[in-house]
Amino acid sequence: MRGYTVKQVAKLSGVSVRALHHYDEIGLLKPACVGANGYRYYGQDELLRLQQILFHRELGLPLEEIRQVLDAPDFDRVAALTRHRERLAAEARRYGRLLRTIDETLAALQGAAKMDDKAMYRGFDPKKQAEREAWLVERLGEKVRPAIAEAQARVGAMTQGEFDGLTAEADAIEAELAAAMAKGLPADSDAVSAIVRRHHAWVARSWNTPPTAERYVGLAAIYADHPDFRARYDGRAEGLTDYLGAAMRAFAARQL
Repeated sequence: MRGYTVKQVAKLSGVSVRALHHYDEIGLLKPACVGANGYRYYGQDELLRLQQILFHRELGLPLEEIRQVLDAPDFDRVAALTRHRERLAAEARRYGRLLRTIDETLAALQGAAKMDDKAMYRGFDPKKQAEREAWLVERLGEKVRPAIAEAQARVGAMTQGEFDGLTAEADAIEAELAAAMAKGLPADSDAVSAIVRRHHAWVARSWNTPPTAERYVGLAAIYADHPDFRARYDGRAEGLTDYLGAAMRAFAARQL
């Protein structure tokens, strides 16, 4: 049998050659065969097993536990993939809620809008709350600590229906931007500017005030720097985070 070599699998999957050798040594991912030349060769089944390893690593499981899961007599690859899909779909929805939460928090910290106490924690994984607050402090400085406490006491009037409407509008805007990027439209083109105008209006609704050029450009920087934003936008289309940032900066320079 001939298949993919270690180097080829590494290139396909992004897993290092060293890691693949380690997986072989611990019995986590054995090659389909070893050739007379000493090369390890991997087939389709091994590629699918490696995919499962990566999915389970995303869940934070240690390698030995992953090996036990995959080697269990009752392991069902289709059922496992179905569970992974459900989990990722839930995460995608949670990231959408997190974007709204971050926008509201930034607006509140800047004094541009009030924030609903309930909305402040929408979409958060409680285990990650502390690190997200730490990120805000690192990004904006120690001076924001009192502002965070103050923002927690603010009360807004947004209903769940209004929130859902904003989320749907954000999804539509992102889809149009991804399509424009796929067509190769420049980020500063008139067609893209029209889409970004909707995004600016969406931010204005979120903040209860239209962002100035400085704040809009600052928001573009937040999108680029925060992993949650990158996960959402690049998850929709690779490179969309930077494309949106460039479009926002162009719009701010020309329109604001």
